[in-house]
Amino acid sequence: MSDKDIRRHSRVVVDGVEQAPSRAMLRAVGFTEEDFRRPQVGIASTWSMVTPCNMHIDGLAEEAAKGANEAGGKAVVFNTISVSDGISMGTPGMRYSLVSREIIADSIEAVAAAEGFDGVVAIGGCDKNMPGCVMALARLNRPSVFVYGGTIKPGAKRRDIVSVFEAVGAHSAGRIDDAELLEVEQTAIPGPGACGGMYTANTMASAIEALGMSLANSSAQEAVSAQKLSDCERAGEAVVDLIRSGIKPRDIMTRKAFENALSVVIALGGSTNAVLHLLAMAREAGVPLSLDDFTAIGKRVPVLADVRPSGRYLMSELIGIGGIRPLMKRLLDRGLLHGDCLTVTGRTMADNLADVEDYPDGQDIVRSFDDPIKPDSHLAILYGNVAPGGAVAKISGKEGLRFEGSARVFHSEEEALRAILDGTVAAGNVVVIRYEGPKGGPGMREMLSPTGAIMGKGLGKDVALITDGRFSGGSHGFVVGHVSPEAAVGGPIGLIEDGDRIVIDAETKQIDVDVTDEELERRGKAWKRPPSAVTTGVLAKYRNEVSSASEGAVTIPPAWD
Repeated sequence: MSDKDIRRHSRVVVDGVEQAPSRAMLRAVGFTEEDFRRPQVGIASTWSMVTPCNMHIDGLAEEAAKGANEAGGKAVVFNTISVSDGISMGTPGMRYSLVSREIIADSIEAVAAAEGFDGVVAIGGCDKNMPGCVMALARLNRPSVFVYGGTIKPGAKRRDIVSVFEAVGAHSAGRIDDAELLEVEQTAIPGPGACGGMYTANTMASAIEALGMSLANSSAQEAVSAQKLSDCERAGEAVVDLIRSGIKPRDIMTRKAFENALSVVIALGGSTNAVLHLLAMAREAGVPLSLDDFTAIGKRVPVLADVRPSGRYLMSELIGIGGIRPLMKRLLDRGLLHGDCLTVTGRTMADNLADVEDYPDGQDIVRSFDDPIKPDSHLAILYGNVAPGGAVAKISGKEGLRFEGSARVFHSEEEALRAILDGTVAAGNVVVIRYEGPKGGPGMREMLSPTGAIMGKGLGKDVALITDGRFSGGSHGFVVGHVSPEAAVGGPIGLIEDGDRIVIDAETKQIDVDVTDEELERRGKAWKRPPSAVTTGVLAKYRNEVSSASEGAVTIPPAWD
């Protein structure tokens, strides 16, 4: 490619007499005369001291900048936001979590497009960082690489953040005392990095690597490690190579690539949030993807990794036996990955996996195809008179494949949590938490506090939970989220009453309330939307623009004729 083609975007900003003011500004931030002739690489950093997931990313951004500069580019580091799910969980602040995904995507797009960057390295460390970054890269469609900030090291006694949430339930049930709860609290989070199981951060990092948008093994490195520093430097080098070769995100993020991402998420037993985020990422890439694709792929891909929350092992322990690449190689050899998909290495997925060695003998973290955790997907897309637009269940099989119980209905997460902790919720109940959807919340909060309390109280097999909100990747048990249409738009979940019999069947993929159509119609005519305290600000804006969870809860711009 010619110099002008390589600097397709930045030359508009820095070339020519008329751009002298632009160059003057850039000289003040460190540009030299030679830098104006280099392709500019934006390094999108999600660093902040808001959360341990992101507290180290400033250093990673500098490594990525170093790599880009040494490869002949000119790196420019900039920041975007991050919010902490683990800190805001169970509070009104959690409403901003999913909203932050859109803000991250918007802000990276805005900075990269405004400044004329020729390529982008985006570094994310927490749940919404990752899909937000990739959504922006798909919109911009400029040569790009995504880097995962890395997983946290295990806490004492192999603890992680979910250990703390479940300890709250155990404390409520009298199974541990104040001193034991404090000890868990003090030792679960030892330093930087994203939550340590196959929760949403590690799930999405793995999905993005399988999508082809990260370098090999980026998803399976600890946050504090020499490997992660090297990953960042190599990402900076790689994006300059992509600029020179003209490879763009939409060349990589194809329909087949998204199928690869779905397959890896299922094999790893990943988070339900992957459904929401992959739908949103695909939309930005212009790739058709629907809830039913998860069902179709889930019929042929088994769950192989015995990882938390429903399994035994942490991400660090999976890293210790080789990470996710041997798993991907197994899927490829089995015909469950598309090997011809292009990746950010400039090579195909099959090329990248060609020399990967299998897991060591004797490990039991990743099972064989002959001995899976579950022979098909743990992510069940359910339909029925509770969710005519679909719902997402996370059912490993350990809690059974069918649940029937009486409804205990709550209009908020806080109400439900109080009832779980004080013993109101009992074995045989289906906890219904509504008005927590994308519009109803607004913001679609995660229900880790209620699910953690249920597990901590020892009710994991005896109580189910359904919601038009969503779940943390750390949630497990018999849980169904993303119920669509949501209650706030008149969905049937808003018509369920205390005592109604609810049947959840993961084998028939049904979720129904045992109420006649005539009775649901009568209740629907009497239904009125509860008033909302949210009238201004970003939450109100989000509520007005957001689509349903079954469409990825994306913000859809109004049509412009």
